[in-house]
Amino acid sequence: MATTNDIKNGTVLRLDGQLWTVIEFQHVKPGKGGAFVRTKIKNVVTGKTVDKTFNAGLKIETANVDKRNYQYLYKDGDDFIFMDTDTYDQVPVSSAVVGDAVDYMLENQMVLVAQNDGVPLYIELPASVVLEITYTEPGLQGDRSTGGTKPATLETGAEIQVPLFLEQGTKVKVDTRDGSYLGRVTD
Repeated sequence: MATTNDIKNGTVLRLDGQLWTVIEFQHVKPGKGGAFVRTKIKNVVTGKTVDKTFNAGLKIETANVDKRNYQYLYKDGDDFIFMDTDTYDQVPVSSAVVGDAVDYMLENQMVLVAQNDGVPLYIELPASVVLEITYTEPGLQGDRSTGGTKPATLETGAEIQVPLFLEQGTKVKVDTRDGSYLGRVTD
């Protein structure tokens, strides 16, 4: 058990059976009344963000979240299999935990898996990944490098918007947070 005085950014709290990570906090000592801690916390599983205020010195339960690098191996039914590169242990992670990250994951890619008591909570991808365009309509005469965009299907099956001049087989850099096109990659 810890107290509200131990709250820091990144601390994971267990509130009402759910895990919340502290995004920001502020200790407040008003002229009247007791001190308190104002926090903005984010649900580890759902991503929901809320503001919560604690009285100063209140006992709170912290949770230990272990983040480690794992290598994505393959998909097995509804699970994704990841391997700890240090111990070679294989961990199945359900598709519900992987979520939208599947759109930017290739086999043998390194990802960060966060676990609490051996249960995978979420995975973190690198900020950007390089993927190949497997299908896009051909550009038309008069297409400019500045201008419109067109849909393109990536090798993972995800669809993003790319500039009109890009062709099938081109490798592109994609932002894993919002799926936006960041640029062309030359080998």
